[in-house]
Formats: sequence, C-alpha cells, structure tokens
Amino acid sequence: MLRIGTVEHRVWSREAPTVAAHYVVELSLDGDFDARAYAARRLWRTMSGRAPGPAFHELSKQRRERLSAALRALDARGDGGTYRTIAEALFGKKRIPDRAWKTHDLRNRTVRLVQTGLALVRGGYRQILRRGRTGK
Repeated sequence: MLRIGTVEHRVWSREAPTVAAHYVVELSLDGDFDARAYAARRLWRTMSGRAPGPAFHELSKQRRERLSAALRALDARGDGGTYRTIAEALFGKKRIPDRAWKTHDLRNRTVRLVQTGLALVRGGYRQILRRGRTGK
C-alpha cells in the first residue's frame, strides 16, 4: 500500500519505492484494463500533486441501495424466507397483494434481488467495480 495524502494506492513493485525515482506503469490488456488504467491515472495525478479525482468504483446512492437490498434478500432467502416474506420486509406489507402474488411486480423484483445477491456472492461484484462510475 502506498499512501499519498489521504488516498491509498495498491501498487506492486519489484523493489521498495524510492523518493525522486522515475517509474513506469505496466498494464495488462485484459478485462480489468479500464479499471487499472483509471487507477494508474489517479496515482499519477496524486504523485503530481493534483487531486486524484473520484474513485473508479464509486456507486450512485440508488445503486448502493439496490445492492444492499439484494444482499438482504439473499440472506433472508438463505434463512428460509419465502419471496413473499422477503418482499414484505423490503417493500412493506401494505404493498403486497393478498391475491395475484405470483404475477405481481414486487414478486418479480424480489426474485431478481435474490438472483443479484447470488451473483454478487459468486464474484459478480467485480463486474460492478469494472463498470465504474458510468454504470456501463
């Protein structure tokens, strides 16, 4: 870990860093290239005395809330909760209909939240980080 000001940078180097030395960044052209290039640019900006800019993986408030709900839904499902009880906990009991539950939008949203939670646990969180701030 290389701390410059308040920002921590994860840097792998063959040798310990030296003050006033010149360094080269080597990036693999793989699926993580975009994130690595963004991180390298932030490091360069910080080392140049400039503001690093926002972190690559910053998520919008709406996205954070959805991911939080997905993990809560997955935990509830893992504890044996039905989709109906999970939906009641997430969206409120008043919004859940007595009839037509199988085709209701909140049931479908609850199922998708559980599936999203499963994907996160299986490593899909890396895709969220790769998408960065734009959500693409």
